Amino acid sequence: MNIHKNARLTPVRREEMARAGVEGEPSKADASSAYGVSAKIVARWVERFKVEGREGMADRSSRPHTLRNPTPPCAVDRIIKLRRQRLTGKHIARQVGVSAATVSRVLKRAGLSRLKDLEPAQPVRRYERDNPGELIHLDIKKLGRFHEVGHRITGNRARQSSRRGKKGGKTWGAPGWEYVHVCVDDASRIAFTDIYADEKAVSAVAFLKACIAYYKRLGVTVIRVMTDNGSCYKSRAFAKACKALKLRHVRTRPYTPKTNGKAERFIQTALREWAYARAYQTSAQRAEDLPTWTHMYNWHRPHGGIKDQTPISRLGLNRDNLLRHHS
Repeated sequence: MNIHKNARLTPVRREEMARAGVEGEPSKADASSAYGVSAKIVARWVERFKVEGREGMADRSSRPHTLRNPTPPCAVDRIIKLRRQRLTGKHIARQVGVSAATVSRVLKRAGLSRLKDLEPAQPVRRYERDNPGELIHLDIKKLGRFHEVGHRITGNRARQSSRRGKKGGKTWGAPGWEYVHVCVDDASRIAFTDIYADEKAVSAVAFLKACIAYYKRLGVTVIRVMTDNGSCYKSRAFAKACKALKLRHVRTRPYTPKTNGKAERFIQTALREWAYARAYQTSAQRAEDLPTWTHMYNWHRPHGGIKDQTPISRLGLNRDNLLRHHS
């Protein structure tokens, strides 16, 4: 309940005043003076307390029980019907012959104030593989190179875009871009990352081979790999590499990045906790910090998606293996 800042009475004070009035001490005149309200107000709360008890001390809606000129049900039905045809509020008001405020109230009661309410979001379907290596998620994040602190720290956006521009097929200004390739195991959430100069097929294949080797060192055999529909993942070279590594390649449906959500979420976490977490002097310094952060993510950071366990704990390694991999 939203009590006005200048209100003299709260539900507790109303009950206290009403109980005193019912018992007859003090008198209504004395009570009005003690609680800073009129005798009429005291009498109102006393009578309400006698009838409704403690529940009657709460605030009531100021809306009248009956309306003098309510919107006809046929008009309400027509407003909702026109809304489902994706008409705007003002358009509906003109068609039905009522005010825009009336249309707004009707749509609010019907839960159709926003156009997106006409098409409720599909329920989120979460999935998780039973064993590490059954499925790994791959994705790429493009980050700008820099040789000085950027606008996120200085607030100065001057020449931010032109420094990474291209003219005549050649990059001029700052060094350009770098591409963070990421991989996340579906069951354990163990991640592997590396930075390449591009997002072409050659880099994607090299990263895939590095991923398989990394998980193999942890005792994990990869069976499937999921990617989006980027050109490097649709290339013949990537398909050939998957075949040579005996991997089943699964691609997401177009325009549905949520299918590859674990990789997308990992990228968000990496940007927040690594890429933009501190003021790096250069992009090279930022790149040097990536292996350290990835190690922290895998070995020491509690993961909310796996009940606040660390990803490495899901491999079930014994103490000797943990020490060998952590050294």
